[in-house]
Amino acid sequence: MEILLGQVLRYAGDPMVEGPGAARHDRHGAVAIEAGRIVDLGPAEAVLARFPQARRTDLGARLISAGFVDAHVHYPQTAIIASWGKRLIDWLNTYTFPEEMRFADPAYAAEIASRYLDLALAHGTTSMCSYATIHSSSVDAFMGEAARRGMRALAGRTCMDRDTAPAGLRDSAQAAYDESKSLLTRWHGRDRLGYVITPRFSPTSTPDQLLALGSLWAEHPECLMQTHLSEQVDEIAWVKSLYPAARDYLDTYETFGLLGENGVYGHAIHLEPREIARLREVGAGLAHCPTSNSFIGSGLFDTAGLSAAGLRIGLATDTGGGSSFSMLRTMAAAYEIGQLRRGALHPAALWYLATLGAAQVLRIDHAVGNIAVGMEADLIAVDLASTPAIAQRAERAGDVWEALFPTIMMGDDRAIAGVWVAGRRMK
Repeated sequence: MEILLGQVLRYAGDPMVEGPGAARHDRHGAVAIEAGRIVDLGPAEAVLARFPQARRTDLGARLISAGFVDAHVHYPQTAIIASWGKRLIDWLNTYTFPEEMRFADPAYAAEIASRYLDLALAHGTTSMCSYATIHSSSVDAFMGEAARRGMRALAGRTCMDRDTAPAGLRDSAQAAYDESKSLLTRWHGRDRLGYVITPRFSPTSTPDQLLALGSLWAEHPECLMQTHLSEQVDEIAWVKSLYPAARDYLDTYETFGLLGENGVYGHAIHLEPREIARLREVGAGLAHCPTSNSFIGSGLFDTAGLSAAGLRIGLATDTGGGSSFSMLRTMAAAYEIGQLRRGALHPAALWYLATLGAAQVLRIDHAVGNIAVGMEADLIAVDLASTPAIAQRAERAGDVWEALFPTIMMGDDRAIAGVWVAGRRMK
């Protein structure tokens, strides 16, 4: 058994709804870990008294938190992150599709999967939901590397069969069904892994393919389904031209059985009232990708408004359309976008969206995303004085939120002083 000592931050509710009081902060706290799970927590003195023989790791004033959970990632775009000057459709054609063709090589897929996961862990992200490429070997590479690290991770083969995608990245409706089902059988529920049914988005799939994937999801409703929704206004016009009978963008999924409570819809910036109502009604999750939305010029996600409307939201880096592997930078961007929408997000809400909120969207909040007895010990230790600029601001803090906010706004991987995956220290 190991006991981590330091400041401890956890959640007893949703601060998007209940305010900062939904969080619990122990200034001198402890988290006891055994066999990869949290077995006790509370004031340090009390936990130490219950387990006097346990090994102790004193983290001083560092903040112990659940590891970050990234709700929407494209790990194959790791090598092209921060590429200059394109909007969505140009980005796909200029950078994404040529790079994804390289994943026909299993060795290259394994190299990038390993690189991405190491970068994610270095930035404190212990779980994520990733798109792969059209190649089944790209899923095998990601899942294999995640399993080797003992991580709770989700991913799916990206399906595209319309001629809007290049020939080297197209399959068919039947291949999408067959290969997705084979990967699902191979990986879903193995170790700490989950398979995700993954049509890239309506413009790159025919109705036949969407219907095939909707049928697969109906057969395996325990799986997540991930796709993109209403990222840019020109994308929405494109969808309307391809699906003229659809009531709106969401209807292109709903019609084919791709709307449900285990659906994760990335971006969702320019939603119609009907779409908001249906997403809320079925209990679907939204992945907010703020660095991507600003970097590619997509628009301003309405975090406060959509949360108030009853939708579940998690933060996401959207690597590599997003411009950072860091969930700290992602929180900072979410705060800035919230300000532009006249809805400033409290630090308690930002941290929640990057941990428990994202875990809820991915339906893994029973296991990760919070600190509670029985949960898996995916944890991070955060240095709240990791740089001179952050330290001098944090010195003036009057409470934990004022101490944490400079790290949210200015922190990077230097702030991540420790990472534990299933109780095993990785950093």
